[in-house]
Amino acid sequence: MIARLARCIREYKWAAILSPVCMIGEVYMETLIPLVLSNVVDKGVQAGDMGAVVKYGLILALYAMISLVFGVASAFFASYAATGFSRNLRHDMYYKVQTFDFGNIDKFSTSSIVTRLTSDVATIQMAFQIMIRMAIRCPMMLILATVNAYSISPELCGIYCIVLPLLFMGLMILMRSVHPIFDRVFKTYDKLNNVVQENVHGIRVVKSFVREQRENEKFSAVSDEIYRDFCKAERIISFNNPLMQLAVYTCIIVISYMGAAMVVASGNDAAAGLTTGQLTSMFTYTTQILTSLMMLSMVFVMVTMTRAPVRRTTEILAEQPHLTNPAVPVTEVPDGSIDFEGVSFRYSQKADRNALEHIDLHIRSGMTVGILGGTGSSKSTLVQLIPRLYDATEGTVRVGGIDVRDYDVETLRNQVSMVLQKNVLFSGTIRENLRWGDPDATDQELIHACELACADEFIRSFPDGYDTYIEQGGTNVSGGQKQRLCIARALLKKPRILILDDSTSAVDTHTDAMIRKAFREEIPGTTKIIIAQRVSSVEDADLILVLDGGRIVGQGTHGQLLESCPIYQEVYQSQVKGGEE
Repeated sequence: MIARLARCIREYKWAAILSPVCMIGEVYMETLIPLVLSNVVDKGVQAGDMGAVVKYGLILALYAMISLVFGVASAFFASYAATGFSRNLRHDMYYKVQTFDFGNIDKFSTSSIVTRLTSDVATIQMAFQIMIRMAIRCPMMLILATVNAYSISPELCGIYCIVLPLLFMGLMILMRSVHPIFDRVFKTYDKLNNVVQENVHGIRVVKSFVREQRENEKFSAVSDEIYRDFCKAERIISFNNPLMQLAVYTCIIVISYMGAAMVVASGNDAAAGLTTGQLTSMFTYTTQILTSLMMLSMVFVMVTMTRAPVRRTTEILAEQPHLTNPAVPVTEVPDGSIDFEGVSFRYSQKADRNALEHIDLHIRSGMTVGILGGTGSSKSTLVQLIPRLYDATEGTVRVGGIDVRDYDVETLRNQVSMVLQKNVLFSGTIRENLRWGDPDATDQELIHACELACADEFIRSFPDGYDTYIEQGGTNVSGGQKQRLCIARALLKKPRILILDDSTSAVDTHTDAMIRKAFREEIPGTTKIIIAQRVSSVEDADLILVLDGGRIVGQGTHGQLLESCPIYQEVYQSQVKGGEE
């Protein structure tokens, strides 16, 4: 996981290296200061030599300034490297998501992906900044301060050998206790984002059913769960500071008692034992050693908090698309013919049954095919295999006589234009949304596509026409208008195959008939597949398929199905004859 994340440092590698280098310089200068301070006391103050006080005082100030410069440089390089690293990480994750096929997307929920791209990356950024500074500072301070303390008095330094292992064991117990809680918290963040996203996306439904209180309760429940977990974690972590204080004051008391006895016994003679200045330095080193250990414990806390986000982000980076290009892909679609040969499909290997069972079908190029079936009959699943949004579990799907798995994915999808069941418009003008179909389309081509989709008339009724701004999700246009804009966008691709997945459900029957008439007259060479709930939307089709339970239970023309298919007869009777009865 760490190696995968390390690749995101890239051009910020030099800053990530310079930060710890400067930190080592800062720590080195800080550990020299107590030695100089002991000379100020012993050779200056106690000896009554003001020249020595000034000399060592200036050296002290110089060391402090050098330490300050190193510290500022380390902080600058660390922040620069951390922000750059998080930028690259977020960039890599987002681009990785763009390569996912529908199977990969199904594996991760939308709210989980959003959480990983935002709060998880922010946590990793903070941890990275701490790691390249504090994770270097603390061990270096611990080592250098201990070495200098040992050079002054090996006897007094022995107290560290007793206290530090006990303190380290205590910190490890705290870290092991708190890790499962943080792991659970980040999973709960996914639930929180899901509640917020669902509520904001469906706010009109919430208000129309007056369910604001219920949504507030859902949010509060998840928010309170995060609050409880964080409180529990903080209660455990709160033992960290008292434990550190106990260790610090224990060392100070023992060193004070033993050091004072050694100073008195030696008569302030360094050669005989310990001087007053050296004892003062030992107090400083004690503080440096134990403070560095306390800071190291906080680094462990941060690492513990970051383990879950690191795992979650690397899951995104490590995920491989299920659908990939062959070694030598086909880059041209000959025509719009479609063949299903013994095709079965299931969304997951863990699924109890196939969504599609033994589909055998031949569609000639330029045909108009209608698909009817009840909810859950896998109508959308069937057509999603054509542009290879999913791969068939068994059997072969061919377009233009070539297995779809042999095509370059981009080439295939550029020739199979699909208006999905859930119509999506992006924030921007109508013109910008239409040009998703063809970025280089002229204004005349835009208008012609909209005329075919019966969208030009209502677009011109807007004050800004084709420059009318569409809100996120197309909330400022009606359902029927949104569907017609999506159809126009699909037509601009000039595809060999056009698939409308229940894309005229919000359009009145007159407009629906006009769209189908325009298709017949204007794009006769394009294979058209129309999924619909209304018989009137498909009765003029060259071939009508009736699906039930993932199987084709009837196929033929309108007249043939009225004679031979009970399900089609039932649908027709309920829609056409129901009013008369």
